[in-house]
Amino acid sequence: MAKSCPECGNPILGRADKKFCCDACRNAHNNNLNKDQTNLVRNVNNRLRKNHRILEKLNTKDKTKVKKETLLKNGFNFKFFTGQYITKTGSTYFYVYNQGYLPLDNDWFLLVKVEINL
Repeated sequence: MAKSCPECGNPILGRADKKFCCDACRNAHNNNLNKDQTNLVRNVNNRLRKNHRILEKLNTKDKTKVKKETLLKNGFNFKFFTGQYITKTGSTYFYVYNQGYLPLDNDWFLLVKVEINL
């Protein structure tokens, strides 16, 4: 009994371990598996990417001080970040991937960059 392609349903011809009838079906199947399933996930990922780009653009020396107004003018949204780090002294750094910021006094922020080794 011939196997059928999981993407289009056509019979699969060729090798016994072949899973798809053609490259187009294989690509379409994998693209469907890997795309963001909901608008929420897509929108959050877009927001995180935008925040990261803003921090990267403003933090030219791996450690920079900027005003909150500058971040907001560039479209930064403080609700979206990927992680936090609390120091021994109680200061909280917020991170968007490898770009971070620390709220300081009088609406100033310290922007920092950390090296991430994967």
